Amino acid sequence: MDPILILLIGTAVVLFCIIVLKLHAVVSLLFAALVTGFLTSPDLIYHYAIHSGISAHEAEVMSHMSLGKRLATAFGNTSGKIGILIAFASVIGMSLMRSGGAERIVRSLLGLFGKKNTSLALLTGSFTLAIPVFFDTVFYLMIPIVKSMGVRNPRKFGLYLMTIIAGGVMAHSLVPPTPGPLFVAQEMKIDLGTMILAGIVIGAITVAAGYAYSLWATKKWDLPMRDTPDISIENLKEYSARENKDLPGLWISYLPILLPILLITGNTILNMIYGGYDSINTTQKIVLNIFSTLGDANIALAVSAAIALLLLWSRLKDVKQFKKFIYESLSSAGIIILITASGGAFGQILQQTGIGIRIEELAGNYQMAILPMAFLITAAVRTAQGSATVAMVTAIGVMSGLVTAGLSFHPVYLAMAIGCGSKIFAWMNDSGYWIISKMSGMEQKETIRHFSVLLVVMGLTGLVAVMILSKVLPLV
Repeated sequence: MDPILILLIGTAVVLFCIIVLKLHAVVSLLFAALVTGFLTSPDLIYHYAIHSGISAHEAEVMSHMSLGKRLATAFGNTSGKIGILIAFASVIGMSLMRSGGAERIVRSLLGLFGKKNTSLALLTGSFTLAIPVFFDTVFYLMIPIVKSMGVRNPRKFGLYLMTIIAGGVMAHSLVPPTPGPLFVAQEMKIDLGTMILAGIVIGAITVAAGYAYSLWATKKWDLPMRDTPDISIENLKEYSARENKDLPGLWISYLPILLPILLITGNTILNMIYGGYDSINTTQKIVLNIFSTLGDANIALAVSAAIALLLLWSRLKDVKQFKKFIYESLSSAGIIILITASGGAFGQILQQTGIGIRIEELAGNYQMAILPMAFLITAAVRTAQGSATVAMVTAIGVMSGLVTAGLSFHPVYLAMAIGCGSKIFAWMNDSGYWIISKMSGMEQKETIRHFSVLLVVMGLTGLVAVMILSKVLPLV
């Protein structure tokens, strides 16, 4: 069966289960993944595996793996990537909100930037933080601040939420050292400094468009704050009514957020500076080893969670309440992990159909302008299987075969077009879609409006900006 037909059937199944049958997202996604996997022949799986660089023997084993095992492996792969992060992030968020730490941070931000500039502060802050740190991690750390701000001004909750998304999500696909843009830069032999600079410039343009859409969407649709399993709105209102003397200190409140960012960023920067491990001295090796350990996202958030729990305990000093809050945060995290892993599993099962390869084949039959073509290929793969990084890798595979006679502009523009295309279209086969939906308390149509469409606006704006700049400033 053609991978495109399988994709359409799988998409129809998940939409039917969620929208019509009103089934839980976990059940709907896993059922759609099972249907998709059942329709995928061993030949398609083998072809996909070989295309992914797996050896012939491993590809043969994979193609004859039972559907249940393939689904469990795909589920486990996604859970392995985000499970620990979500658990620790939930504990950090709960601790900051319950201790009053998030409220202390909000008051300091309002004092520094003022109420009118709060959304701009969140926008620029999340974009800056997401350059060295994965967007998911930035979102985990900033969502408690957004909730605390939202309870103070419920009408702007949607704006605050969208600004941290708009600010952080573009850096993930445009600015190294995140994997997607880093891989593209290496494959196209683009200087890393040039890639970073171009990513910041195009990213700033797309983020400005995202902010404009956020302002418009906030006026058009009211996004209500809702109770989430980790904390209720009433609790948030109670904390926002506290006097400053009843809140924890400023630096201890910021520490659970800033420390993992500093550790992860430090690890990234040191690896870029030192380069090869063999070319550095003993002291540098020790420093690099320390940051390589503590700068791993899972370890960094574990350290941050321990500090956040100490902060919570210092404010509570009630064993029963302390245990209750931890239980609630982990229960909330468990549901999010299940839904996210199910969405990731559905996306990986879709990848195994060879949908990326099929789109490559179709692209080879159409001679379009290079930049829009790169954008459309990336967008098609992203929409089909859910991963922005996989979409970028696939697009580079296609474009490297088509661009043989050289370009009339610097290849960094092609890289930017691919990065912008990877933002379209985020929906239910994307694990990030579910993380944002569940941690913010949004319903499905709200997530489409405030997340998916936001990414489309920024992606299309980025393409237009890239095409204009490639003409005005070709850099060759």
